[in-house]
Amino acid sequence: MFGLFKKPSEADKLQKQYEKLMADWHKLSTTNRAESDKKYAEAQTIADKIDKLK
Repeated sequence: MFGLFKKPSEADKLQKQYEKLMADWHKLSTTNRAESDKKYAEAQTIADKIDKLK
C-alpha cells in the first residue's frame, strides 16, 4: 500500500535492465554468438554499476 507511489531506486532500475539483458543474452547464445557476447558485456557493465551503488 505505501509502496504504491514510491519511485524505483536507481539500483532497482539497473537490476531490471540487467535481467532483461541477461534474458536477451541467453536467447541469442544459441543463434548469434557475436550479438550474445555484446549483450553479456553490457550486462556486466550494469552489474558493476549495481555493485558500486551497494
